Amino acid sequence: QVQLVESGGGLVQGGGSLRLSCAASGRTFSNYAMAWFRQAPGKEREFVAAITRSRISTYYADSVKGRFTITTDNAKGTVYLHMNSLKPEDTAVYYCAADVSFTRVPGTWDYWGQGTQVTVSS
Repeated sequence: QVQLVESGGGLVQGGGSLRLSCAASGRTFSNYAMAWFRQAPGKEREFVAAITRSRISTYYADSVKGRFTITTDNAKGTVYLHMNSLKPEDTAVYYCAADVSFTRVPGTWDYWGQGTQVTVSS
């Protein structure tokens, strides 16, 4: 089992920045690909960003490319989502996920955090 705990969400003005953190425990962190998904009210959960087990490759949704960056600190067992130039349409609950393989499909990821709310005002 992998336990994931997100933090760092909050209210920010459009154009601002936030950094989300997700602390993992329970298994060897470097054995898992890590990802961020988000879910806005009334919408399905969608892929935001991911980093592979090797920590070499990263992937982003087109809507966040160039604004968001996913990084990891293997020593701390933590994955981060650095969010810049935030827009009101980025408002959602952001979830951290872990799995041995990367896909963009939420249903394929085995482990999930509880989520953290990000609200961007216009």
